[in-house]
Amino acid sequence: MSWAFILLLLVIVVAVMLLLGKFPRPLWSMLGAALLFGLAGYAWQGSPSQKGASRDAKDARPAFDEDMAKLRNSFGGQYGQTGQWITLSDGLARQGKSKESVNVLISALRAQPNDAVLWVAMGNALMHHGEGLLSPAADYSYRQAMRLAPETSAAPFFYGLALAQAGDYKASRKIWGDLLARLPEQVPLHGELTANIAKLDMLIGGKPATAEIKAPAPRKEVETPGE
Repeated sequence: MSWAFILLLLVIVVAVMLLLGKFPRPLWSMLGAALLFGLAGYAWQGSPSQKGASRDAKDARPAFDEDMAKLRNSFGGQYGQTGQWITLSDGLARQGKSKESVNVLISALRAQPNDAVLWVAMGNALMHHGEGLLSPAADYSYRQAMRLAPETSAAPFFYGLALAQAGDYKASRKIWGDLLARLPEQVPLHGELTANIAKLDMLIGGKPATAEIKAPAPRKEVETPGE
């Protein structure tokens, strides 16, 4: 909509009012005030000088992160029925159906409520659906996974990553620090966490991090020995 169209509409409204007959002076004042407020509101919140642009629904879909899925799988546990649920959920997410992807995992957790691997997948799926937003549901999913499998690494790792992406650096540092303390130095994840925690310390101290905090590249095995 342009200013020319708005002015034309205003002229039409006034012309119609004149054709319908005479109106008391107070009514004209009220009409003028209403039109004035309408135009002011449109000028404030609208963009009449810009062209309209339709948005393709496909463009609004969050892109599926293949590397994140591979990293999640490298922690292990995607076997049997659990693996089938996650594969189905990932397939829907790849098609841009992030809501349906989450719904699959909801069904999976109804059938297997004590499966920590599914809870981690749920947290990641909710983060994907929310385009990186750590929602209360995603937060709960990661915490539930840590409660069910306190000795594994996947839940605290992805929870710490989500917290860091959400800007809660202190909470992320606590989660990752606890995980790092029980990881053997020879485990590849140990080095990645050490580097990311150093970046968090810089951010907590008010200094810009020299590099982005991100997940490590997918590896064949990430879990600690015996997990």
